[in-house]
Amino acid sequence: MSGGGTETPVGCEAAPGGRGGGGGKKDSLGFAGSPEHLIIRDLGEIHSRLLDHRPVIQGETRYFVKEFEEKRGLREMRVLENLKNMIHETNEHTLPTCRATMQDSLNRVLQRLQAATDTVCRLQQREQERKKIHSDLFIAREKQRMTQWEDFMTEQHSKQAEVDEEHRKAVEKLRAQYAEMEKGLARFSAF
Repeated sequence: MSGGGTETPVGCEAAPGGRGGGGGKKDSLGFAGSPEHLIIRDLGEIHSRLLDHRPVIQGETRYFVKEFEEKRGLREMRVLENLKNMIHETNEHTLPTCRATMQDSLNRVLQRLQAATDTVCRLQQREQERKKIHSDLFIAREKQRMTQWEDFMTEQHSKQAEVDEEHRKAVEKLRAQYAEMEKGLARFSAF
């Protein structure tokens, strides 16, 4: 398929066997200029020109590579060399400096964080102590109120008993007084 020259002899040898011609010399010599052989050869050339693009592509590829190398020169090599130098400088100088700075900063941040954690723990402990004192005071006050309430209720019961006793005495005194007044009225009404 790469060219008409390799395919045409196979086609030429296949045609004489079908016709039933003479010996091998006459067949190969007799068909060299025959119209069938010319048609087959022309078809091979047409096929190679229309369908076989490898030689054209190879030529275009060689031309492109040549133009690319001439126009671009060693610019890519310089760019790659600059990148290599930049990476080397970064790895050798910038990265250790950044690492050291970051380590120092992280140590300071960790110290500050530890101090803040300690402060928060102390504040939380103080708050818990304050709440405990507050709850203890609340319980003590509640007990004191309950004691005062019981004393108040006992005092009220005793005062109520005293008032009831005074009321009873006053009622008896008033009854006695009214009874005397009725007696006195009964004496005066008899007149």
